[in-house]
Amino acid sequence: MKRPLFIPVLLLASCMSGGGAAQRVMQAPHGAISVEIVPNPIVAHHLNGNAYTFPFDVVVRETGGHPVTISRVTADVSALGSIHLATETYDVAKISGFGYGTSVPPNGTLRYHFSPQKTVPDERLFGGVSAVLAVDAVDDTGTPIEARTMVTVTR
Repeated sequence: MKRPLFIPVLLLASCMSGGGAAQRVMQAPHGAISVEIVPNPIVAHHLNGNAYTFPFDVVVRETGGHPVTISRVTADVSALGSIHLATETYDVAKISGFGYGTSVPPNGTLRYHFSPQKTVPDERLFGGVSAVLAVDAVDDTGTPIEARTMVTVTR
C-alpha cells in the first residue's frame, strides 16, 4: 500500500531537482558591462618636482551574456567636486596601441593598466581630487553600452 505513494513522490522529487530535465538558460537581450578601478583610491606616486604618476587598472566585466567591443575609455578629473582639471580619452587606436584587446567575451573580463603622468601644482589638491571613469562599448547586436564609476586620488 505504501508503494504507490512512493513512486509519485520519487517522480516529483526528480522533476524538482532537474534530474534529467532540460534546463533553460536565460540570456539578456543585450550585452552589459560593469567597470571597476583598482586600486580605489588611486595612489599618486611622486616622480620629481611637481610630476606624479597615477597607476591604476580598469577592470571591465561583461555581465549580460553577449560579446562586447570596447570603443572608448574616458576619465574626467575634477578637484573639490566642481573644478575641472583634465579629460583623458583612450579610443580603440590608443587602447590597441598599448597592446590591449577591445573584445570582451560573454561573461568575460578585460583588465587595462594605465599609468598617466601629470603635473600637480599644489599637493593640497590630493585631498579633493576625483575622477569619473566611463567605458563605452557596443554589443554583438549593435547596442551601445556604457558603464561609469567614480574614483578618488590620494597621495
